[in-house]
Amino acid sequence: MVESGNTFSIETFENEYRNLMVLLKDKFYLDLFGECGGMGRCATCLVRVSGIRGKSALKNRNEPATLSKIGCTDNSVRLACQLLITHDLDGAHIEIFPQE
Repeated sequence: MVESGNTFSIETFENEYRNLMVLLKDKFYLDLFGECGGMGRCATCLVRVSGIRGKSALKNRNEPATLSKIGCTDNSVRLACQLLITHDLDGAHIEIFPQE
């Protein structure tokens, strides 16, 4: 996990958090992160990810439309609210976009 240029290792358990956005807000106290509450509409919970496996590697629900609206074509950029906390994230590298 990279936040503000610092690298952290986070341990959690499946179903401990609803999704990656909630986990990141809880661990890093991110004020403007996830303004829509996890609906996949606002793109304020952008993260860059690598090492995700399984079904979590697929973008579905509102994610493709929201990323398209902001002009994002980078496949490594994801909405944290759309990533469920499962074993698919085990060992993944996640970088939080700087908040403005």
